Amino acid sequence: MSSLEEKNIDYEKNQEISSRESSDGQPEKAHHFIDKIGLRFNAEIRGIERVPEDQRTDKSFFSPLTMFLSPNLAISALSTGALGPTLFHLDFRTCVLCIVFFVIIGALPVGFYSVFGMKFGLRQQILSRYFTGNIMGRVFALFNVISCIGWNAINILPCVQIFSAMGPLPPWAGCLILVIITCFVALFGYKVIHTYEKYSWIPNFIIYLIMIARLTKSGNFTWGHMDQGTAEAGHVLSFIATIFGFVAGWSPSAADYSVYMPSDTSPVMVFMCMVVGLSVPAIFACILGAACAMGTFTSVAWSQAWEDNSVGGLVYAILVVDNLHGFGKFCVVILALSSIANNLPGSYSLALATQAIWSPLAKFPRLGWCLIGNFLSLALSIPAYYVFADTMANFLSIIGYNVSIYLGISLTEHFIYRKGFGGYDVTNFNDRSTTPVGFAGLVGFLFGVASTILSMNQSWYQGVIAKKFGADGGDISFELNIIFAFVGYNIIRPFELKYYKR
Repeated sequence: MSSLEEKNIDYEKNQEISSRESSDGQPEKAHHFIDKIGLRFNAEIRGIERVPEDQRTDKSFFSPLTMFLSPNLAISALSTGALGPTLFHLDFRTCVLCIVFFVIIGALPVGFYSVFGMKFGLRQQILSRYFTGNIMGRVFALFNVISCIGWNAINILPCVQIFSAMGPLPPWAGCLILVIITCFVALFGYKVIHTYEKYSWIPNFIIYLIMIARLTKSGNFTWGHMDQGTAEAGHVLSFIATIFGFVAGWSPSAADYSVYMPSDTSPVMVFMCMVVGLSVPAIFACILGAACAMGTFTSVAWSQAWEDNSVGGLVYAILVVDNLHGFGKFCVVILALSSIANNLPGSYSLALATQAIWSPLAKFPRLGWCLIGNFLSLALSIPAYYVFADTMANFLSIIGYNVSIYLGISLTEHFIYRKGFGGYDVTNFNDRSTTPVGFAGLVGFLFGVASTILSMNQSWYQGVIAKKFGADGGDISFELNIIFAFVGYNIIRPFELKYYKR
């Protein structure tokens, strides 16, 4: 047994002794009035503290299997798939190929990082300090906060579009309703979120089956024409970046949802459950979104619905207009509420990531940061409502930029320098001597930023490499970012280990 493993076992024993009087995974005392209120309602008040072994009571493989089942059957997945035909001008066959392959590729790192939460009982953005060094670990925590707040803002927009298509409800009111409900559920923490995600996919799946029936009966679906050439390649690359960002965007939060699982749980099962539970619903919903969007090329009414209210208007046209009427309206309202399932993980993780940025921020309760983060999402969602398609595609790509740099650095550290899970000393995550200095992480990050500038393709900026793919460009950044970050990290890391011994 290695000395690091012995340290971790001793730490677990000490934690068991000090926490024996606690129950249900809660710390013994609430030192802040917000936590005291949370305890009255049996909410989780634990923040970024390591979860002791005796409090890891979640032994069900349904937890990793269903954690992202409901989020990826939400209307946001439908919206992401619909961008293929409408924004990137791709035919249906090309969309399906992109979706299947890159949803699975994007799900793999999420499954991998979820194993760390089970192994060590640490939140993802605390683990980042071991991957990238203390300084960059905190920087990546900041980026994750921004990503969670931004994604929560954008994700509710298709649902608000549905409300707008139904009647006179103003966009700000729809945003407010969805943010309040999401925030309320997220405040309760780990157990309630897992329970909600375990069941809330069922009505969404039923409604999607109804949409398939209505789409088939309408006769509006078309396969489209598969083009060739540089411009087509650029559109494919940009759509791939969007798909990858949608799925792999959960990577910087993955460990947060397995920290209450015992450390002796099968890591292979946790990995497989997370990957299957994430990729299968995402593939299904994204393909359905692409299929519905293909109908905008043959139906004037569906095309106008898309122009007026984007994917929300399209869903309304499929289910309500000249179709299911009152029952259709009931279906679209239920589907509109699906944004809650998709925003819950981000609402939970943004609070934990905020605490990981700077030690004084960890003194403010998770519940308080959850409230603040959700209302920042509300402030961003209202102006983003009016430029939804471009905003969603751009933001998902930006998430992909951050995640790809994170992958290039963290996977290198884990497999090359730590040589697996036995190379971590997690006895005290606030002890900087157990984490890398951070110079290698900083250089790897800067290399990744340089790659992003060269290869990103946004409505507001095109890199010199992106411009090589026709007038519309092509986003090849996430692929290059992983390579650039890997190279930059490996240039410095051997010297860091030689002179700083960590």
